[in-house]
Amino acid sequence: MEIRYAKPCDIDLISEYDEHVSKDEMKNAIAMKRIILLFIDGEFEGWLRFNLFWDNIPFMNLLFILEEQRGKGYGKKLVEFWEREMAEQGFRFVLTSSLSDEEGQFFYRKLGYTDRGALVLPDEPLEIIFYKNLFEING
Repeated sequence: MEIRYAKPCDIDLISEYDEHVSKDEMKNAIAMKRIILLFIDGEFEGWLRFNLFWDNIPFMNLLFILEEQRGKGYGKKLVEFWEREMAEQGFRFVLTSSLSDEEGQFFYRKLGYTDRGALVLPDEPLEIIFYKNLFEING
């Protein structure tokens, strides 16, 4: 297993799967080291993309593991890598979110994230905001 920041040469690979952002925005995210890739036996199997909420709080926008690799602990490994990186950069806590009708909410709670609020958009399920204190990371 290899976890690393995306490089400019990864843009086409990521774009093939991540349709939530434009290629230009993806290029910016790669340049700012805000996309982390997962490879298993040399094969691309997932990624984590984040930004800075209010320009100073790491917010995980997307965690995606390809279907055949789900349930094997790889998502947890990506999140733990990201949390360590954010702690090393001096951030005290991180945020993420999940729709109330998605299984992701249970995953984040299992990793020690706590509910801190919600957002309601028209015609969308409740978006739950999660918080984690990085100084409470175990291991």
